[in-house]
Amino acid sequence: MTTVILLRHGRSTANVSGVLAGRSAGVGLDDHGRSQAEKLVDRLAELPLAAAVTSPLQRCRETLEPLLAARGLEPTVEEDLSEVDYGDWTGRKLGELGKEDLWRVVQAHPSAAVFPGGEGLAGMQARAVAAIRRHAARIAAEHGEKALWVACSHGDVIKAAVADALGLHLDSFQRIVVDPCSVSVISYTPTRPFVVRVNDTGGDLSALVPKPDSEEPGGDESTAAAGDDAVPAEATVGGSTGVA
Repeated sequence: MTTVILLRHGRSTANVSGVLAGRSAGVGLDDHGRSQAEKLVDRLAELPLAAAVTSPLQRCRETLEPLLAARGLEPTVEEDLSEVDYGDWTGRKLGELGKEDLWRVVQAHPSAAVFPGGEGLAGMQARAVAAIRRHAARIAAEHGEKALWVACSHGDVIKAAVADALGLHLDSFQRIVVDPCSVSVISYTPTRPFVVRVNDTGGDLSALVPKPDSEEPGGDESTAAAGDDAVPAEATVGGSTGVA
């Protein structure tokens, strides 16, 4: 098992202009987005990040730059974590797109939505989840089962990955909110994922730091992560006490 910190890129120039950027070139962070990226250095300072993976798009790479410079890490670029290919919708105003018949499908029945000249949301979810699991297996082999790593991607991509980890049908993924520069955390185990955080924009992340086996009651079999947000090997019946 490894734990992935799914990081949405910081606020971009397209986010504030109301344009569906998609995979358009030259869409970077605005001033607020750059400030968000800088703050990640301190926010994740306690976390022993083993690796970083990123969408190839500029806004994701810019979001990771300060953090990776502080850690001396080189990111792995993963095409399958790229933004949805919105096809003919790319670059259009969201206000205009809201009048399209397909918009209602995207909202209410996203598993059936295929963008003209682009990809379907179901296909996006399949390639993104496969990529995350592929990197989780690679990083576990290289750095151990408790490795923490970060993957920087896009709102719909992260929402789709969280929905998959929660066992939700893709048609429910629009109920999940993923804000710019938020983190959503998933621990992958041999039997199932555990969703540890969703859309966290400022909480204390120190509970994600893994403890040595010697400090965990029962060793590896009792918990898969450490701290108050410890991920159990089995789900707690009746709810957790919140005590590590």
